[in-house]
Amino acid sequence: MRVRILRQESPTTEPYWESFDYDGPKDTSVAALLDNLNFHDDLVNDAGQKTQRVTWECSCLQGACGGCAMVINGMPALACDTFLQDLQGDEIVLQPLSKFPTIRDLVVDRASIQDNLKQSGIFIGSYQPAKNESFALQYDAAKCLKCGLCLEICPNYTNGINFFGAVFANDCYLVHARNRQKSRNIKKTYAQHFGNACSKSLSCMDVCPMHISTIASMAKLNR
Repeated sequence: MRVRILRQESPTTEPYWESFDYDGPKDTSVAALLDNLNFHDDLVNDAGQKTQRVTWECSCLQGACGGCAMVINGMPALACDTFLQDLQGDEIVLQPLSKFPTIRDLVVDRASIQDNLKQSGIFIGSYQPAKNESFALQYDAAKCLKCGLCLEICPNYTNGINFFGAVFANDCYLVHARNRQKSRNIKKTYAQHFGNACSKSLSCMDVCPMHISTIASMAKLNR
């Protein structure tokens, strides 16, 4: 099996493609594949040349942290939750998320996600629950990993300066439901950074590793 990886040595250098041969089992994850490539001190590409180990990010390796988010065969996904046997063809193509600045290889800087939430005041603060809100929906929205997969696939999200994406919509709903004082200001902020620009392709829900029903959060806030 051939593995093609879009690599980049630093934020200021140009990206380049490098390929590797993988002859391990297919009933394993992309994360395990990367571990397999990096196992030896001397990593050799498919041209027989020694090269640096592939830099990528992970924490839990159980689909619960979002650290290993990347583009796998053209689709944003978690490396630990994507298995080789489910991928078509004999080639795997790995790329960093394109909507965020690349730090090195498959590691990107997703600080803009949290920065946008803080700058917009989208944090709960003191718990003052609204009446007649669904605890099940709140629990669902709160599962967001801030992994960035929804932003990568979103046709409306570009640089995160004006439109903040599904991550923002779900957190807006949580603040609306859990802090009555802040809920009064949520409508304008939500419309400005999400509601007025979302084309409702719902591709965010297709790739969400936690299967969050963003459309339910949108329905609550639109109502």
